[in-house]
Amino acid sequence: MGRVNAAFEAQTVEVGGLPIRYLAAGEGPPLVLLHGAGDNSLDWRWVLPALARKHRVYAPDLPGSPDSARPAADYSPAFFERFVAAFVDALGIGPATFVGNSLGGLIALRLALSEPDRVKALVLVDGAGLGSAVNPAFTSVNVPLLGEAAMPFWRTRAGAYQRAWGRTALLFAHPPRGVPREWLAEQCRLARSPGYLEAHLTVLRTLVSPLGQREVLVDRLPSLKVPTLVVWGERDRVFPRSQAKRAVGRLQEGSLALIPDCGHMPHVECPDRFLGALDEFLLEQVHR
Repeated sequence: MGRVNAAFEAQTVEVGGLPIRYLAAGEGPPLVLLHGAGDNSLDWRWVLPALARKHRVYAPDLPGSPDSARPAADYSPAFFERFVAAFVDALGIGPATFVGNSLGGLIALRLALSEPDRVKALVLVDGAGLGSAVNPAFTSVNVPLLGEAAMPFWRTRAGAYQRAWGRTALLFAHPPRGVPREWLAEQCRLARSPGYLEAHLTVLRTLVSPLGQREVLVDRLPSLKVPTLVVWGERDRVFPRSQAKRAVGRLQEGSLALIPDCGHMPHVECPDRFLGALDEFLLEQVHR
């Protein structure tokens, strides 16, 4: 067990034979935070202490992250959905509120659709799977050997730094001003960690085809019975905000929180406004 921040602890649990790192903090109703592709649980460090004041918060490093297992797997959304179900079972977490960013949103949505008894409420933060459109920078991952050719450079100190800055242009509304130094440093560490780049490329290829997002679940949203909040950065360059508005229109119990002047990762770039968007929704779930 290692201390990551005075407010939360890094712990390890075995899930289906795989060692998985997760951050945990607080007491109260369970809240599970799922990060996006190419990131890890430390993405939540800017909001986790505040969320832990009223919740027991769990934030796993999904398989493929350097501090969790990197199994030989297809890293598909179905694989991650099975993993998250096994993760909450391993920790004895009952019905919980799930908050997912990007890929994490797609995983949480799949779980809510297939096993609604596990999901008390759902928060989709610039979530994948709500439309086919995606920034063309991501469809390029399907060009044969292109990603593989870049890996040796990305593993160097200079290459990892260049890659991290390249990601900020997609993920943040205001690089470099809106990019925390800690986030950049962690991106550099991740790129230089064994197996990480290969796993990340595999994940992206399962998510995105040359034509856009492979899995679009928006037509299944009317069947979703759990309260759902869609949080979206108005300047998201990965997925258009029209996906958020269309999704909320299909939900039985849906609400939309648009965060102005913010990109794909509101919990990193605009943590105070992100928490403001969540507060009222989470309070309603506690009293349901």
